[in-house]
Amino acid sequence: MTGFEDPEIYRTLLEALKTGLCVVDRQRKIVFWNDGAQRTTGYLRHEVVGHSCVENLLQHCDGKSCELCGESCPLTAALHDAKPMDAMGFVHHKGGHRIFVHTWTVPVRDKHGSVIGAMQCFEARHVVPSLDRRRDSTSNAGFLDPVSGVANHAMMQSHLRETLATFRELGATFGVLGIQLGRLAEFRAKYGSEATNSMLRVVAQTLENSLRPSDFVGRWAEDQFLAILTNCNISALDAVSERVLKMAGSGGIEWWGRELHFAVTIAKTVPQAEDTLELLQQRVQESFAAHLEQESSSAAAGSDSSRTS
Repeated sequence: MTGFEDPEIYRTLLEALKTGLCVVDRQRKIVFWNDGAQRTTGYLRHEVVGHSCVENLLQHCDGKSCELCGESCPLTAALHDAKPMDAMGFVHHKGGHRIFVHTWTVPVRDKHGSVIGAMQCFEARHVVPSLDRRRDSTSNAGFLDPVSGVANHAMMQSHLRETLATFRELGATFGVLGIQLGRLAEFRAKYGSEATNSMLRVVAQTLENSLRPSDFVGRWAEDQFLAILTNCNISALDAVSERVLKMAGSGGIEWWGRELHFAVTIAKTVPQAEDTLELLQQRVQESFAAHLEQESSSAAAGSDSSRTS
């Protein structure tokens, strides 16, 4: 007797795995949630076991849609098609931000071969070590924004100047995304500085997790973040901006029983041959202003329509 005949040993091993592991039954109710799943998502075992994944607790996204807990859900597909699935996507961390994960989903069968549930393994795929190294190198020099934890304005301006110089000398393409948070002052007045700072950290973490380790993300202004996307042309920038808009807009926090979110506006541009640092920055700000003007016009049109109806 080696002691491995006891099935509880295998349960203990699965619970201790660093890889996230979730098992659901035919009704998609969560029946198993291991330590790795807790570490990856922030949700403790007792917070999820017994709940249905149809409740969209983790709010799975694939970068195009944040509603994968319907027929597009890998768990549903594994249950219906009885086939394993391999996918990349995002899950919602308990802290509010998005995490990029690689998932493997397989049907679970009983001794007769009937599908009785599905098992999903998942691992976070943002490169934490490189982000940590970047933070270490900037925090020591005082170039981190103390609230959001990403690079501050001075550091981002330095990165932008350096990237623009490389573009001029070598033709290395890059893209710039501006991310503006709507009504930040009103949000702070209503919910306070603590909630506001928590939301800013959530947005910053979501942005970092949504982009590559080679990209740069920083706090550009009180209500703005900036992302510099290396080796990125205009067509790729369009696709990235759509994904970032969905990810940043869906991140949020739970505050005194309420789900809080920011409205997010995206400005995007690529460098032009005659660009200076000032012209590039001006184009981003003009894009923000155009978005705000369009939103104001739409709001005014809606108000006029409601008065005449």
